[in-house]
Amino acid sequence: MDERVVRARELYEQAIFNGAEGVLAQADAELDAVEADLALARGRVLHGRFVACDKEDPAELPLFQRAAELYRKLGDQRGEAEALFWIGCFYQVVWKDADGAVEALERSAELARGVDDKLTLSYALRHLGIAAQQVGQLDTARTLLEESTTLRRGLGFHAGVAANLVGLIYLAAAQGRTADAHLLADEATALAESAGATNILTQLTEARRHL
Repeated sequence: MDERVVRARELYEQAIFNGAEGVLAQADAELDAVEADLALARGRVLHGRFVACDKEDPAELPLFQRAAELYRKLGDQRGEAEALFWIGCFYQVVWKDADGAVEALERSAELARGVDDKLTLSYALRHLGIAAQQVGQLDTARTLLEESTTLRRGLGFHAGVAANLVGLIYLAAAQGRTADAHLLADEATALAESAGATNILTQLTEARRHL
């Protein structure tokens, strides 16, 4: 059982048997934290199903919104940053709503920087780069994707680096930097193979067709 649930039960028993009703607010906070984590995890699973099947589940966005609300209430900026990233990702990937996506992603990046959450920041920057690329801001997109990639290299997140390099390949091709694109494709292939990231390898095969 999650230790926070155990703690909430202990606090309940203190209130009932010892007359310490004031501890129930702390019990609420423990359970809010559990609920936030669970909502975020369930939302991610639903997003994974969308990516696999291209069928929206109406429960996905409310789960991310509930997680963000609870993390904010708890003062958990790291959790809120991650939940906001997923809200932005939902708007961008599922609803194709660029404005809604960028607003949430920028706030996610701001919070993630504030708590030095490099992984969440790398995700927010990646998707902000995608948004910039979609509106033709290629230099901005490159800067964002390169910053995200630097963070992922530092974390040893090889599959994530390879995923970012796919985007950088398309940017290099669009900017006429063909030699750079081939170098990026070679590196991405090696990283994806080492990480067993077969979906990224499929994306790389498609990207090479554009070179």
